Amino acid sequence: MKVFLIAFLLGFAALAPISAEVVQFHNFRAPIRFQVDAAKSKFFVHASRGGIAWFKGHSHNIAVRDFDGTAELDITAINPASLELNVRAASLEETDPAFTPEQKGIINKELNEIVLETAKFPDIVFKSTAVAGKIENGGFEIVITGDLSLHGVTRQIKIPARVTLEGDSLRAIGEFEIDRKDFKIAATSAFHGFVRVKHDLKFTFDIVAARV
Repeated sequence: MKVFLIAFLLGFAALAPISAEVVQFHNFRAPIRFQVDAAKSKFFVHASRGGIAWFKGHSHNIAVRDFDGTAELDITAINPASLELNVRAASLEETDPAFTPEQKGIINKELNEIVLETAKFPDIVFKSTAVAGKIENGGFEIVITGDLSLHGVTRQIKIPARVTLEGDSLRAIGEFEIDRKDFKIAATSAFHGFVRVKHDLKFTFDIVAARV
């Protein structure tokens, strides 16, 4: 009887740590997954003119038309969180009203064939590696660190954003800049010189995503 009791107690002691791990597992909150809705989102690249001023010296306001992605977020904490965004490079197009339709056509052609070389580099991809920030005023003030792959070059960038949740929708608003030279992006066309910009490219976004 004593041998049986000792064996029982030893068995219970061995199982106790496993039970604690099971409790911790059940208390873990998985992040919620959201799918980016490009139709409800706005994503622009702003390139200020530099050097010789063509087309009345106006800057370029390029719209990103075709993109998708996913975001994961714990609604009660900053982490775990992640973001992946995929852009079709050929979908970028000039939208500034200062340009005529004919001028926009020339700019878009050079943007695809010379600046971004979309036939060679069809995709622009961002994948987060870390998210930091705080919960404030009913939303998330965050900085997303990640790898941006553009024009055959991958570099780490940081994207500040304000994220809010409403029902089953997520909204992220923010802006960031990159140096086009870091991604070996040409500034001047070999033919017309229409796309001539300064080194810094400013990205602005108002992204809407739906819970899946």
